[in-house]
This record gives sequence, C-alpha cells and structure tokens, in this order.
Amino acid sequence: MKNKPTTTDDYERRITRAVEWIRQHLAEKIDLKTLAGISAFSPYHFHRILTARLGEPVGEFIVRTRLEAAARMLRYTELSVSEIAYRVGYDAPSSLSKAFRKSFGVSPRTFKTHKTLPSMIEKKVEPEEALGRLSKPKILEVPEKNAAYVRAQGSYGSVDYGACFLRLWEWVKSRKLFSAGIEHIVVYHNDPDISAAEHLRCDVCLVLPKGPVPEAGIGVKTIGGGRYAVFRYTGPYTGLGRAYRRIWGEWLPRSGCTLRDAPCFEKYLNRPGRVPPEKLKTEIFLPVE
Repeated sequence: MKNKPTTTDDYERRITRAVEWIRQHLAEKIDLKTLAGISAFSPYHFHRILTARLGEPVGEFIVRTRLEAAARMLRYTELSVSEIAYRVGYDAPSSLSKAFRKSFGVSPRTFKTHKTLPSMIEKKVEPEEALGRLSKPKILEVPEKNAAYVRAQGSYGSVDYGACFLRLWEWVKSRKLFSAGIEHIVVYHNDPDISAAEHLRCDVCLVLPKGPVPEAGIGVKTIGGGRYAVFRYTGPYTGLGRAYRRIWGEWLPRSGCTLRDAPCFEKYLNRPGRVPPEKLKTEIFLPVE
C-alpha cells in the first residue's frame, strides 16, 4: 500500500499552483479570493498559509514577482517601459517607475540603458579555470516532461544538488520506478542577477518516462514543452554563470528570438566524479517563441 502524501506535501503542491498562476497572470488584477480558490484553501486562512510558506506577505510576493519580471524584460527585450508596465500589471508607466526605483534604486529607463543593478556590480568574476565551451544553439521543439522533484531555495551556487538527486534516486529505487530514459534536470524560476539570494527557487528533477506519482516528500510536475534554444556547455559547473551571461548578453540580442514566459532549465548529460570537471556536459534550455 502506497503512503499518502503528508499535509506539508499537499500544501506545497497547492501553494505551487497559486504561485504559478501568479507568474502567468501578472498583467491581470490578482486578488486573494481567486488565489484561495486555485489553491483550494479557505479564503479565511489562505493569506496566513501562503505567507508562512513563502516567507513574505502575499502582496509583497506579487509586487516582487512583477518587478523581477519587469527587470527581465528591460534587460533582455526591446519592449518599451510603457509596454512592460502594462504587461506586468501596472496601470501606468509612472506606477512601475515608482515601484522599480523603490525596490532596485534606479529607474526602469536607467536600468534598460545600462542593463545592470547596483547589486550586480558587486558580483565576483569567475576564475579562469571555471571557463568552459559553449556551443551554438539548436532551435528545437521539446515535448512536455513528467518529473518527480524536490524544491530548493537560496543561492543557486550553494544548493546541494547532489543530495537532492540522491534523495530522488533513493525514492525511485524504493518504488521500483527505474526505466530507460531518466533525465537529470534542474528548473530555475528566478534570475540570480535580479532576485535576491533568499528568493531564488529551483526544482531538482528526475524526468520519468512512465510518469511519477506524488508521495511524501516528493513533488510531481510537468516541465512545459515548446520551442527552446538548446545550448551545450562543456566545462565545470562554476562556469555556468558566465555561459548564461554570454547567452543573454551576446547571443540573444543578435538572434532575432523572443523569450517565452517560461523558466529556463538545465539537463545534465554526465556526472561529477565520473569525469573531470572540464568534461562535464550540460544542456541549457532557453524558452523562445
């Protein structure tokens, strides 16, 4: 007999539904009653539950998500400040400008011109030994992927990905779910050049061709399919940050591609410990229209 998911796991899935709905409906008016219905929580208790799980009030989470989405569009697209304001739910560009300056310390126009925030300037440059090779991308139609996952939060550089994958593999073995074609993937929900470290979230996933079922401590999700620019990076994981900056700063502006409103993810083709760091292979999936 299979174990039923714990209350905590059930809450996490329901909160994830609400969070994903927020991210996909930033241009709309978002009210707590709607979110409570989506997550199947009582409207009376919803705010306290979501605040406790997110670590910040719901209203602040919505504002932060809107501003981070605006920052990504300012940095990576040619959309005007006015169009971005409406796309992330502000009724006037001046409202976005006021909130953006309060949060980031610069105006949207200044950020759009210089592409940096004060917090970015302080970031360390990767050492030369962290450099790797980045291939030209292939534009592919990628099918949906069914995955078991565990959620990690905090600086992407400090997440113990190995421990997360080990936990997932132990679960796969205990449930006899092993099959050919299992993929190691991490889905990244935030841009570390924009979001504070404590707000960074990622899902460490094993893609299971037969489809997983939720159980205690393990979530289940669908990684969205569609059109992706797929880059292959060869080298140590410490060089991935530089690889992303090359993609965003050099390839994307010249590519003619427009980003879709979906997270990036990485697929790991071999494992640390089995090959030296300079031979690690990672595929970077960038969602494009």
